[in-house]
Amino acid sequence: MAKAFGTEFMPEMIISRYADNKWSEAEFVSSESLTLHPGSHVLHYASTCFEGLKAFRHADGSVNIFRMDQNVNRFEQSSRLLALPAVDKSLLHKMIIDIVAKFKDKVPETPGSMYIRPTHIGTEAAIGKAASPSLESLMYVLLTPVGDYFSSDVSLRLLVDDIGMRCAPDNGMIKSGGNYASALKHMIRAKSQYNADQVLFCSEGGVTETGAANFILIDDNEIITKALDESFLHGVTRDSVLTLAREQGYSILERDLSAAELIERSQHPGCEAALSGTAAVLASVGTLIFHDEEYKVGNGLAGPKVTELKKTLNEIQWGIAEDSHNWLTQV
Repeated sequence: MAKAFGTEFMPEMIISRYADNKWSEAEFVSSESLTLHPGSHVLHYASTCFEGLKAFRHADGSVNIFRMDQNVNRFEQSSRLLALPAVDKSLLHKMIIDIVAKFKDKVPETPGSMYIRPTHIGTEAAIGKAASPSLESLMYVLLTPVGDYFSSDVSLRLLVDDIGMRCAPDNGMIKSGGNYASALKHMIRAKSQYNADQVLFCSEGGVTETGAANFILIDDNEIITKALDESFLHGVTRDSVLTLAREQGYSILERDLSAAELIERSQHPGCEAALSGTAAVLASVGTLIFHDEEYKVGNGLAGPKVTELKKTLNEIQWGIAEDSHNWLTQV
């Protein structure tokens, strides 16, 4: 029986420590354990962020990491906004390359991939620093071989929540564990009461994202998605999908989308919706649940436009189509 997504890890990870205003040389260590002082800043004040990206095996045997530079840039941004020690991007870049190269032969054949999880945590032992940043930290990179996060033949059910918030509005663009934890109670309720797969947060009427993915609506030749601001994560997959969609002739509208307009548009013939993210890639949404009423998106099934956009993206990741945007880094 296949293991659940993200639960099988390579036996080693790569780490670097920040102390005395400098980063240590990166080293390989066991991924089975991590020693922290119980007073570490991260355990009390949530000084932590992470990233998610993938490496893919191509038919020629080469292994290629998808859009690593963008993920490294976002990791640096998250660390900076959380007041963690400044990330050395060149160091992190090398750490990612080195750990993937070490386990290159373990990268699954497509459609599987090697999921890469860089993480940054504040480690200074000082429980009196609730209002001060950690001056010490640990940066490490874990690897886990994965398959699909969502089954490709499933159309997701989303609870449209116009009251709750995924996270603090000015922290949404930070990829921090606290943001995911704050969304859990909403997601547990949605699954229990509505058999929903995810919650689409629309606080104050505007669609933002789900607990773990960006949201796009495809209505005729228009793709509507929220414009980038501090309230939600600036997805690398989102950017990739929008770039490819423009090239296919779609009109991209990055603007506010109210819950009411979302429901109204979802009833248009041929309308499609999807979640985008590193894990999900592009997953069709078939049902919206709003104020205890269910609404099918289009015919409620995975639509041809979402399917084609996902195929276009996958073919670049898998080395089948030309990488005209230089999104791949060969290991």
